[in-house]
Amino acid sequence: MPRVLVPLAQGCEELEAVTIIDLLRRAGIDVVTAGLDDQPVIASRGVRLLPDTTLDDAMTQTFDMIALPGGGPGADHLNQDRRIRELLQRMAGQGKYTAAICAAPKVLAAAGLLDGRRATAYPGTLEAVDAPGMTLASAAVVVDGKVITSRGPGTAMDFALVLIEQLSGKPLRDKVEAGLVRGE
Repeated sequence: MPRVLVPLAQGCEELEAVTIIDLLRRAGIDVVTAGLDDQPVIASRGVRLLPDTTLDDAMTQTFDMIALPGGGPGADHLNQDRRIRELLQRMAGQGKYTAAICAAPKVLAAAGLLDGRRATAYPGTLEAVDAPGMTLASAAVVVDGKVITSRGPGTAMDFALVLIEQLSGKPLRDKVEAGLVRGE
């Protein structure tokens, strides 16, 4: 069973965080949420989230993917945490998935993971970021190798479904999506 780490920073976008966690768990994927410290996380709209563990504890574990929720100031807190950058670089070096939505792709850029890649993010987030050779796209979700990015709260469900597909295949993604009764 794939394992995914979802770091939760103070001020993260709760719609993105909870959608990622919920859909991946519906797919039977082992999701571990980790706070940057040992406090409850107060998300951007005041929702209180209780992480499963701390980032320090999570860093001793093995994961197949790290998925960063965005939001402000959550993405800034992730970007300022050297442990997140080290973890992203280590996982990318091991050929693991790195994923980010909304403002969080700037954390991937700061770690050097968007250099020469195609990516998307919340409008205005990546234009000011220095990522040599990055191609900015306006798609809801962009997959470039093992790097997955998405635009924002409105694309959170699409993002989570793509994460499921990348980790466990299209049949499981389709099964989870059917249970959501999206569309017609």
